[in-house]
Amino acid sequence: MPFIDSKITLPMTAQGKEELKTELGKLIATLHKPESYLMVGIDDAYDLWFGGKKLEKGAYVAVSLFGDASSEAYEQLTGQICDLYETKLGIPKDAVYVTYHPVHDWGWNGRNF
Repeated sequence: MPFIDSKITLPMTAQGKEELKTELGKLIATLHKPESYLMVGIDDAYDLWFGGKKLEKGAYVAVSLFGDASSEAYEQLTGQICDLYETKLGIPKDAVYVTYHPVHDWGWNGRNF
């Protein structure tokens, strides 16, 4: 039950969000999670500051998942996300920040996994 929440400084079209969601759906397999349970949130035109300076092009991506994954899998997914945001949105890799949040109690459909 993964959730990828993106906060992106750039405005995006509905089509752009759909394309980003589709690509993230492919990448989640890196953590051995199925796209069929993936939830994606995209906040565009979002204000982000780093080091006291506002980022014109930047992104914060939080990946939450039921259970845990290896450090190697997290590292691989970080590279894939940075590549995707640079290629798709023109956000430099050094302005894409990714965090991971393993969750041990996750509820859905009236019960917990």
